[in-house]
Amino acid sequence: MNQFVSLPTEPVPTLPDYPGIAINQIILVQNQTQLDLARANLLSHSCLGYDTESKPVFTAGKESDGPHLIQLATEKLAFLFPLVSSEQINFSRGLLREVLESDQIKKVGFGLSDDNQMLSRKLGIRIANVLDLSRSLSDSRKKQMGAKRAVEKYFGQVLQKSKRVSTSNWAAERLTDKQLKYAADDAQSALLVYLLASAQSASKA
Repeated sequence: MNQFVSLPTEPVPTLPDYPGIAINQIILVQNQTQLDLARANLLSHSCLGYDTESKPVFTAGKESDGPHLIQLATEKLAFLFPLVSSEQINFSRGLLREVLESDQIKKVGFGLSDDNQMLSRKLGIRIANVLDLSRSLSDSRKKQMGAKRAVEKYFGQVLQKSKRVSTSNWAAERLTDKQLKYAADDAQSALLVYLLASAQSASKA
């Protein structure tokens, strides 16, 4: 009778969670004071993290009227601009045009082609100087790098990407803290990945 002895297996190391940005460093831009703070911060930086969120469409043939939220982040702060009502769009359009049309401010993020097309159409602006990290950091044209993989590679951490949050109602009148954190982390993590990848590349040159 053969006896099989099971050998002890090495435990698979688990990576720590990506901490992300603190909730008190996320500004949902809804009044003039917040808009002024956003302008002072965003226009003083040469590179920003950038992303958008849209309410999902579950009806076949129905087109999204998103994006419903734009995220722009510095290393320390994330500014979130709701774009659901015409009042919100008109309130933020001026600053968003200054930032997104600027050739002097680089906007970095993951998977931005659809975001840019929809946003350009919604705001009637020309988006310039955008770097899609999913392409620039990828080793293969066929397999692009997403935010989660990039955070794992460059920081050795896990960026939590809850499907429940990602497919939540981004056009809601009141966004939850989980939505705010998810959206802000998407934009800021892109910036931090870009800065680290650039520094590593420069050190090898």
